[in-house]
Amino acid sequence: MQSKATTVKDFLAELPEDRRKALSKVRAVIRKHLPAGYKEGIQWGAIAYFVPHSLYPAGYHCDPAQPLPFAGLASQKNYMTLSLFCVYCDEGDQKRLVEAWRKTGKKLDMGKSCIRFKKLEDVPLEVIGDAVRRVPVKKFIQSYEAGLKAGSARRKKASAVNKTAGRRK
Repeated sequence: MQSKATTVKDFLAELPEDRRKALSKVRAVIRKHLPAGYKEGIQWGAIAYFVPHSLYPAGYHCDPAQPLPFAGLASQKNYMTLSLFCVYCDEGDQKRLVEAWRKTGKKLDMGKSCIRFKKLEDVPLEVIGDAVRRVPVKKFIQSYEAGLKAGSARRKKASAVNKTAGRRK
């Protein structure tokens, strides 16, 4: 359920009370631990934390008009989500998050960077705060750009293999 809200206040206002309370608590933890330089706003119909174009003019490679996403909070039909692009870009940070979450005894329902939860009690807030705190803007940009380079190298290698295989026919 993508929101049409244009401000965080409006986004939260359109949620049912239980979800508004849960996402507001997670938001408070993110804001408390968010390193300097990131901005909060609405991106893709959700609360977003991002590197503004003033710090990273290239923006997000999939849509350069968008600032580089760092984290996000959304309300879906059957659950809420916390997207941590910051851990997707760094294997070490992702591993640290997963291990810390498991130590709390709470179940982690996570895709590549998207954590799904149904109620606030499912989320160890201190783990979220730590994950956000340990990624200053400069580190995040470096991890993001390293991932772009690695992906580009993999695509070039795959393309070369495909061209060679095509010649053998």
